[in-house]
Amino acid sequence: MVTATANKYTWGTGRRKSATARVRVRPGTGTFRVNERELDVYFPDVEMRNAATAPLRAIEGLTKYDVLVSSLGGGLNGQASAITMGLARALMTLDATLEAAMREHGFLTRDSRMKERKKYGKAGARRSFQFSKR
Repeated sequence: MVTATANKYTWGTGRRKSATARVRVRPGTGTFRVNERELDVYFPDVEMRNAATAPLRAIEGLTKYDVLVSSLGGGLNGQASAITMGLARALMTLDATLEAAMREHGFLTRDSRMKERKKYGKAGARRSFQFSKR
């Protein structure tokens, strides 16, 4: 149980496709852990790391906050986008003056695009079976 004010976390939840990220933020030294692993170990691609840390870079707070993430579901790209939204929400809860910067960069807007379901009588969501005239 955390009792000291310096150790209290602020929570934010982000979602993208079927990925969900619960993000905890507190003032600290800049550690960033995703599912008990370091950020560069969990996300091997630089673009995914940049997407996950974008809200911190927008407010120049990479070394000012400790971030702990519990992410599940979906793939790595979806998880990185979910972390972006959760981190922005947590930072906004921590400091309400950051809302303008978060909205300006689009971190608080949920990407509602989902995979379209397969329909019966079709090969996929929209693709039909091959047509033979003769």
